[in-house]
Amino acid sequence: MYDLAIIGGGPGGYVAAERAGAAGLSVVLFEKRELGGVCLNEGCIPTKTLLYSAKVYNYAKNGGDYGVSTENASFDYGKIVARKDKVVKKLVGGVKAAMKAGKVTVVKSAAMIEGRSAEGITVSAEGEKYVSRNLLICAGSEAAVPPFPGLKEAGDVIVTNREILALQEQPKELVVIGGGVIGMEFAAFYNTLGTNVTVVEMLPKILGPLDDEISATLQKIYEKRGIKFCLRCKVTGIEGNAVVYEDPDGNVCKAAGDKILVSVGRRANLTGYGLENLGVDYLLNRGGKPCGIKVDEKMRTNIPGVYAAGDVTGFSMLAHTASREGEVAVNDILGKEDRMRYDAIPGVVYTNPEVAGVGLTEEQAKASGKEFEVIKLPMAYAGRFVAENEHGEGICKLIVGKKYHEVLGAHMLGNPCSEIIHSMCIAIEQEMTVEQLKEVVFPHPTVSEIIKETSFTIK
Repeated sequence: MYDLAIIGGGPGGYVAAERAGAAGLSVVLFEKRELGGVCLNEGCIPTKTLLYSAKVYNYAKNGGDYGVSTENASFDYGKIVARKDKVVKKLVGGVKAAMKAGKVTVVKSAAMIEGRSAEGITVSAEGEKYVSRNLLICAGSEAAVPPFPGLKEAGDVIVTNREILALQEQPKELVVIGGGVIGMEFAAFYNTLGTNVTVVEMLPKILGPLDDEISATLQKIYEKRGIKFCLRCKVTGIEGNAVVYEDPDGNVCKAAGDKILVSVGRRANLTGYGLENLGVDYLLNRGGKPCGIKVDEKMRTNIPGVYAAGDVTGFSMLAHTASREGEVAVNDILGKEDRMRYDAIPGVVYTNPEVAGVGLTEEQAKASGKEFEVIKLPMAYAGRFVAENEHGEGICKLIVGKKYHEVLGAHMLGNPCSEIIHSMCIAIEQEMTVEQLKEVVFPHPTVSEIIKETSFTIK
């Protein structure tokens, strides 16, 4: 009998296992692939490793801007991919070590939920049965691949985030279906290496939920670098190595590539491991179909002792959200007071320049009916940004309440905003006002000073 069984070894599952093990609970963790889940093996870590190699190449190629000459800067695509694999292997090893330290029993196998009884919840794997008092479902998500006509016939021309990471040769032409975070990060990576990239997006903008002004600025930057954006365009099918789409005027167009990356979102994994044997409630999409496991603020499902965290809930599909949700579930099992809050969940796009945001965007604030102000400054108001980003564009934008000047949102474009957005997560979490931000001492010179400089622009 275990205290906690966890299905899925991604950021939600392995963090929950580590926290539960450290607290003295007996834990069994089921993972059918590799520990770390999609994030560590097929998402966050490998893509950021590739993007950093591209950034280093870009610096070398443009070293003259910084007074450093590098003649005939080049890259070795095979070595870039090999380094990505090395980084992933090292970090997977770290997760394994953490499981061992927490005395977590790791079962590398697909799991099947058999049901719940007075004894507990039974999960089977490779012919063995495991009984636990509690179950945490962290089954993650998979790439959503619409049934475009001609998709199956296109064969290995079609790739998702999983297959594109395994490519051993750089495509000369890449068509990306979907201008969201995944699509834009791969578009940025291959564009930097010289691949001709076309992005086909159904919405009128890239990076859908992000701040409109910032996403538009990023699009202009990458248009100058050669990426072709086809917005308001509906994909109607695949013909060989070409994406067929209708433009805003109804014209039928084609975009051809050596590879076609389908990145139109992700879908919660709700089948194949016996959820139907528990009777959990689901969130429903607009079509009335299940799109996630329904949970409360403590990550509890409608079934006593059964929790869910991460992408499988169909809500905030981010690795750091999953980790925090896993912690909340474990704390509830331990009897600690805790709850999941989503007002200060940061989002980052690791393009070059980076994009980072947290809280309400200007558009969301308008839709909410809140009275608010927008205060903003170019990143160039931070001395270190100017020193380290020759020709770099950037902006810091704060959304604040009209009456009390509380921070409602923060959105940035410019390196390294991914490393400073957490300060605004804290500000929103603690309901800080702009006046309180003004009193915080920021180290000088740092790019983070842009937050304080922006706070002084309020009227």
